[in-house]
Amino acid sequence: MTVRSKFVDKVSKATLIQLLDDILEDCIVNDGEKDSILEEHNCRADKARSLFDIVKKKGDSASRKLIAHLQIRDPTLHSELGLSCGQPAPPAAELRGDQGGSTTLIPTTEDFWRAKRNDKNIYTVTKNNIRNRVALLITNIKFTDKSLNREGAERDEENMENLLTDLGYEVVKHTNLTAKAIDGALLTFSTHPKLKDTDSVLVVIMSHGKLGTILGVDGKDDKFHIDNIYKHLGSEKCPALLDKPKIIIIQACRGVHEGSVRVTTCATVDSDDDDMCVDEIKDDTLRRFAHREKDFISILSCTPDTVSYRHKGSGSFLIQYIVDIFNSVAREDDIEELFRKVMQRFESPLGEKRQMPVKDRCSLTKRFYFYPGLSTI
Repeated sequence: MTVRSKFVDKVSKATLIQLLDDILEDCIVNDGEKDSILEEHNCRADKARSLFDIVKKKGDSASRKLIAHLQIRDPTLHSELGLSCGQPAPPAAELRGDQGGSTTLIPTTEDFWRAKRNDKNIYTVTKNNIRNRVALLITNIKFTDKSLNREGAERDEENMENLLTDLGYEVVKHTNLTAKAIDGALLTFSTHPKLKDTDSVLVVIMSHGKLGTILGVDGKDDKFHIDNIYKHLGSEKCPALLDKPKIIIIQACRGVHEGSVRVTTCATVDSDDDDMCVDEIKDDTLRRFAHREKDFISILSCTPDTVSYRHKGSGSFLIQYIVDIFNSVAREDDIEELFRKVMQRFESPLGEKRQMPVKDRCSLTKRFYFYPGLSTI
């Protein structure tokens, strides 16, 4: 049977309606085309055939988007059809064991910490700070719509909890939250009693997502806006974290496109530096105010509008690489260098797939080192 025949034979009516809503939102079809598919065909198979044919006529980009939505809506059917666009990566794309990483966290030395602690370009870290570290870990694995369940995410949760604990953080862990509950968990975390004595915080959120949002367990309309993380932990709402690094890790798709493109030519664009215009500061009372958003650094699992990949057995590639890199070199590298090395790891293809994490909203003014194992020395 062809892909078209299998799709027509096996796709359910409920999935068809969901896919129509998805491609309408993506502007692949308009309202008239959607109504035509639903109203001009009486049986499910005819509706499926019409949907398939209309999207195919729209071209490769439209077809890839439909495939990505099908993978989310009905992963079993997606797998049966042998389609190539979607979140879970092929089994051959597991993290390779020949990349020289450590499976356990290598501790720093007290000499290294002493050499850094008086450097004004490095955030201050004391042994007492390390003993008061706290992190927030949120993982959505099971969804109300079971077709959205994230196989392999259990491994991500386990790996991140182990890494955070090894780095000296008390882990506040939540699993399977709605968008409202994610927001509530962040608000509660922003009042944690350890924040006043910690040197830093880590917030890790793993779920499905779209550009600018993370999905709660109630489905595609259950959206938590990523911007709320910065509001809840920023200077105004969380003064306990003033001038302290706030490290955000988000494992979630940011769209439906693949992260690869066909390169046909090389081109360079010349640009002139813009002149900077700074208003004269006239009032010394500005000293009373703090920056609304400062000392953040975030890493997102993929570039805007693209998907990120997850292996069903090993978990997502971002989390695998973070654990591997942090275990190996957090003893001597600052957080920006650690994230750069994680991104560098993605230069190697994931089988036929491509994914590139991005650092986002970085407002660190100094370098931050974890000094793993220091509190036990």
